Amino acid sequence: MDTLTDSFEFFFTQVLEMAPEIILAFLVLVAAHFIGRVVRKIYNRVLHKGDISAAHLNFFGKLLYGIVIFLGILLSLNILGFYGLATSILASGGITAVILGFAFKDIGENFLAGFIMAFSRPFQTGDLIESEGLTGRVQNIELRHTHIRTGNGCDVFIPSAQLISKPLYNYTRDGLRRGSFVIGIDYSNDAEQACRLLLEAIKEDPKVIPDPEPTVRIDGFNPQFVELAVYFWIEVATSKQEIYLSMIKSRLMEICRTTLIEHGYKFSSEVTSSLEMRELNVNLRQQSNSEEESN
Repeated sequence: MDTLTDSFEFFFTQVLEMAPEIILAFLVLVAAHFIGRVVRKIYNRVLHKGDISAAHLNFFGKLLYGIVIFLGILLSLNILGFYGLATSILASGGITAVILGFAFKDIGENFLAGFIMAFSRPFQTGDLIESEGLTGRVQNIELRHTHIRTGNGCDVFIPSAQLISKPLYNYTRDGLRRGSFVIGIDYSNDAEQACRLLLEAIKEDPKVIPDPEPTVRIDGFNPQFVELAVYFWIEVATSKQEIYLSMIKSRLMEICRTTLIEHGYKFSSEVTSSLEMRELNVNLRQQSNSEEESN
């Protein structure tokens, strides 16, 4: 019992002797807490004016606060005389970081890629993007992944590392979208005149912008018809731009179809039947010539 009492008295005496250091270490922790909050508030206020996402803003704010608190803990340990403990924390923290880096390589890679994208900002919420064959509208941006929703309503979470290392297509960054479609006309028709007629027709549409300029050209020779490719640009300022583009494309296709009909052009099913009739006429002429020669 006396040994226990002596131990308690010794401990109490040591605490009293270290009271100034303990109070100072406590004040350092309190100061670190308030400094961390001030740094986080300044960071949020400065970067909130930019287009950085809320997820990245919140993460980096917590990271800065954690760094300040960690430095405050190390300083407090040094004030209390626990130099070896502070050193061991730093050493063990470095070893732990290396071990976790190997164990969670992919996760760390995605976090690092998300960190880079937070400052490069290749896209933002609401943009229509494509990566590795996946196309969708950005719903949310996290450090580890980006959430997109495809045209058929499927939610896809693309790892940040893929968006950094693979080609990334942003269809809405400049607000312009290009649409295109192909029309087939009969080989007996004047293809150059058809190109001029179609170009004039699509230029009259108010949704087709003059710069970049729309174009119509001969794109290829199909066995049944000559392919004419129509290219046009529209300016999109709506989140439903893929639907908007498809509506304008459908309207322009109908305009081109009626224009060709009004000028007597043959296309679609008429093209095939026309070619078949020409082939039949050629065969009949060849047979007739053969019979005349034999006679």
